[in-house]
Amino acid sequence: MDAPVNVPVDDPNADTEWNDILRKRGIIPEKPPSPTPIIQEALEEAVKRAHKNRLEDKNLDELDELEDEEDEAFLEKYRKQRMVELSTVSAASIHGQVYPLQKPDYSRDVTDASHKTFVLVHLTSSLGTNMESLVLTDLWREMARKFGDIKFCEIRADLCIEGYPERNTPTILIYQDGDIRRQVITLKELGGQGTNMQAMEKLLVDVGAVKANDHRVLHTQQSDGPQASRSASHADADEDDDWD
Repeated sequence: MDAPVNVPVDDPNADTEWNDILRKRGIIPEKPPSPTPIIQEALEEAVKRAHKNRLEDKNLDELDELEDEEDEAFLEKYRKQRMVELSTVSAASIHGQVYPLQKPDYSRDVTDASHKTFVLVHLTSSLGTNMESLVLTDLWREMARKFGDIKFCEIRADLCIEGYPERNTPTILIYQDGDIRRQVITLKELGGQGTNMQAMEKLLVDVGAVKANDHRVLHTQQSDGPQASRSASHADADEDDDWD
């Protein structure tokens, strides 16, 4: 029986005539396919997708400004899409205000109502000196006006839950389908006294109350930009200094 022959191979992956001969004879394995074409294809597809969806975050006014740059038929498609979105939101916007709650009506106004839409409850502080509660009260009214398809309610925490700790206010309770989907104790995780609309809208997106591509959310992101997040961080840092 012939002894196996050790064939010298410097680099089995190199594109050489010698390696081609060895591959044909099964002495070395076939060279694995290069990942480059796959990566290039993925990048090209991403560029095409980004170009195709370049108008996704544009409102009607911004679409009108692009008349000289974009194909009219393409723009008209997005105009109609925006009009449908606006019409749908408008039809569902039956609230538009903050509802004061009474404990005896809580089940009807919150738990039962959450089978039709998201219901957010702000358990407020009983003290006029709780700055976070005051901040959230202002944001609550702005949110209610902007997101009329969501029901925003408010009740003093100690009147809703006897003995509820003041240190836990403000508290946000988010209801859907009769259950609490999320609760936020104080505004610490949202930015403390620097909590803003961008943080509140992110909370709505996180729980599924609004979509991430909702034009109302995108408008806030474009208006505030990264500066809002930095402001919230600075405000939170100031809060920490107060407690040192």
